[in-house]
Amino acid sequence: MMRPSLRKFDQMRPVSMETGVNKWAEGSCLIKMGGTHVLCTASVDLNQPLWKRQQNKTGGWVTAEYSMLPRANSTRKGHEQMTRDHRATEISRLIGRALRSVVDMEALGRHTINIDCDVIQGDGGTRCASVTGGFVAMALAVRWLMARGRIHENPIRENVAAVSAGLWRNELILDLDYDEDCEAELDSNFVVAEDGNFVEIQATGEQHPFSREQLGTLMDMAAAACARLIELQKQVLE
Repeated sequence: MMRPSLRKFDQMRPVSMETGVNKWAEGSCLIKMGGTHVLCTASVDLNQPLWKRQQNKTGGWVTAEYSMLPRANSTRKGHEQMTRDHRATEISRLIGRALRSVVDMEALGRHTINIDCDVIQGDGGTRCASVTGGFVAMALAVRWLMARGRIHENPIRENVAAVSAGLWRNELILDLDYDEDCEAELDSNFVVAEDGNFVEIQATGEQHPFSREQLGTLMDMAAAACARLIELQKQVLE
């Protein structure tokens, strides 16, 4: 069956990443995956987070916050509603885990990098776009630290990216947009590191259970897609 976007089952939407889009942030990236547009900024705090200081722990920290602007979707969502958004909290934690997985906290030194991912326009896959663009912003913030002699080696061990995949009308497809996501029988998100290993898998049978074979196929599709996203990250960071 033809997808609404006329894409092939294993074809991603057009992806672009633009850096230096925020005047003040130590790292910034505007990522566009089809109709999903996310502004990712990385802010450097020259101190450890309070909890690390209180526990006398060494090394730095990377954390993330995710939100959607009031008119990022078809229906406006006010700022007051956003402050009570448990979904945003869950996604914030996912982004933070994904980015920390590829960072040596000791090499980062006693610094904190705060990644803010603000969805300007949502059309499916916003958390995946946030991880992928958030990595670029983080890498630029690390360069900022190194350029100023705050750290002397790159704490980032490898790149990381994320993509969605699922079962839609009995077809296994990659990079679901909103129309597909609404009808998906299986909805999943994959965070994959540069070495091809998986950082996190979120998969839910929305309408019925799914098989190991289906999940395996989606994992293969996601790994190949994330490899392409990582190549794009490297290009924009050159």
